[in-house]
Amino acid sequence: MIGTVRRLKDRTSIDDSSNVRPEDLLDTVCDRESFIAFVEALASERERAQQIEREHPNRYVVDGALGWMNGDIQSYLYASLDYFAEGPLKDPPATEPSWKMLAEFLWCGKIIE
Repeated sequence: MIGTVRRLKDRTSIDDSSNVRPEDLLDTVCDRESFIAFVEALASERERAQQIEREHPNRYVVDGALGWMNGDIQSYLYASLDYFAEGPLKDPPATEPSWKMLAEFLWCGKIIE
């Protein structure tokens, strides 16, 4: 598994994920490859956000850089779970999982406090 992740991170068939915004890829997720491209862009963006936060710690006391609301894994995962929460203005997620659903779940971890 770790070897697979390393190979995926090192591959060059997908455009450089460091220049791609995850929100630009979110609506295109439809299969394994597009999901991986989305996750790579999300991870790359978080790395950039962490660097910005280290360079300007006083500016990012409450929220993180680049729109990241959750900088630690537990906060990120709890926020991601909001994807499944019921609400008056939310359509319930599909009962059958899809690549897009997984991407939306991860996206929620970034944007929801």
